[in-house]
Amino acid sequence: MSWGFLCDLLSGVNKYATGIGRIWVAVVFIFRLLVYIVAAENIWKYEHDEFECNIKQPGCENVCFDHFFPVSHIRLWALQLIMVFTPSLLVVFHVAYRENREKHRNQKLYKSPGEIDGGLLCTYLISLILKTGFEIVFLILFYKLYNGFEVPRLVRCDVRPCPSTVDCYISKPTEKMIFLYFLVSTSCLCIVLNLSELSYLTFKHSIKCYLKRYIKKRQ
Repeated sequence: MSWGFLCDLLSGVNKYATGIGRIWVAVVFIFRLLVYIVAAENIWKYEHDEFECNIKQPGCENVCFDHFFPVSHIRLWALQLIMVFTPSLLVVFHVAYRENREKHRNQKLYKSPGEIDGGLLCTYLISLILKTGFEIVFLILFYKLYNGFEVPRLVRCDVRPCPSTVDCYISKPTEKMIFLYFLVSTSCLCIVLNLSELSYLTFKHSIKCYLKRYIKKRQ
């Protein structure tokens, strides 16, 4: 994914988002994406090479590393970011479809192509539900794969071909744990923002529909 494409996507999402949605974009871009690129990626860069066991049995170190880290933290984090960004494309594509439809028919079909109402509102709400769902799924996945949100200094491995229980040491466990907590905190913050925006839009639309019905009855 190129920087140009990512910037276009973020600016497109930011253009049609509510105030809460713009805060979400800022949190994802500054506190997740930039932290991932600038700092976190380097911390896990040589995690396999720096994983050491107190025995030199051929294959033992590799098997133990795979046993405790079936998926690298940093790769799972990258996959989470991709999946969280993806639903935002639905909104961008929907708006592009509106603008393209008006262009081909050479007439104004919508009050404002970028206004969140009607079909675009449904698309936006679906994108919020998907983003929230992906965040929750990945948090559960992190917890299940690594038995919690901690990075231990020492792990004991008895998987074959290790001849007995061996002690294996993880490099920079404290630093990794700090970034892991940061990841979990920002994910939880994004979940709160998504649910807040979902509630806000649902409430706003409900009030709007109620007022329309009330005005019709009065007339």
